[in-house]
Amino acid sequence: MKYVATLVCPLLFLAGCAAQTGIVRTGQDSYLLSKRGATGWSPIESLRVDVLQEAGQYCVSQGKSLNVTDETRSKPPYLLGNFPRVSIQFKCK
Repeated sequence: MKYVATLVCPLLFLAGCAAQTGIVRTGQDSYLLSKRGATGWSPIESLRVDVLQEAGQYCVSQGKSLNVTDETRSKPPYLLGNFPRVSIQFKCK
C-alpha cells in the first residue's frame, strides 16, 4: 500500500495541471493561444471559453477587439496523453 501511494500521489498532482502556451506572437498583429486539459475528462468547451476569454482580454487591453482567424480542437478518443486541447489563432483589430 505504501508503494501505491508513492506512485499515485505524484501522478494526481501532475494530472491537476492544465497546460497553456500563453499568448505567442506569430506575426504582425497575429497571435496564437493554446490550452490543453489536465485529463481526458476535461470539457473541451470550457477550454474553448477560457482561451477565447484570455485572447479577448488581451485585445481589450490594447484597445482593440478580438478577431479569431483559425481554431483547432483535438479529436477523441482522449487516451494516453491525447487530452482535450483547443488552439486559436487571432488578431487584435
